[in-house]
Amino acid sequence: MTDKPPPLRRLIDLPGVKDLEFRAVMKREFAEPEARAEFPEIDACSTALFGLTADAAETVDRPAGWDDIELKATLVQVAAFEAAGWDVTDDKRRPLRVLGHFNAQLWLAVRGVAGSLPFVPENTKPEAWATSLAAEAARFRKR
Repeated sequence: MTDKPPPLRRLIDLPGVKDLEFRAVMKREFAEPEARAEFPEIDACSTALFGLTADAAETVDRPAGWDDIELKATLVQVAAFEAAGWDVTDDKRRPLRVLGHFNAQLWLAVRGVAGSLPFVPENTKPEAWATSLAAEAARFRKR
């Protein structure tokens, strides 16, 4: 039997990110880096999730050998985040529009340089096959 890799943690499932993504879908300017000055809720969400803002993340000293991953193309980052255990896409597998507001903080936290990763409880919902098996057993008992 092969070990199944652990499920990816989804950035959009963290508190507040889905709402910010929706706003970025509705108003394109919301996804731009300059939007942090106009919309303080972006920094508030970042601080609540990672313990630092994007501006604070820019000032953090990077360790020797840092590859400047947060400056690379979005698709390169999506693949690298996936390799690190994070899904930074939406339900249609498109990179999040607000990824630029959180990518530096997430990279620093994932690599243990600064900030912290938010606690995400383990999913206790049974897999679909277990649910259908339980339903089938209940139907069998009724016969």
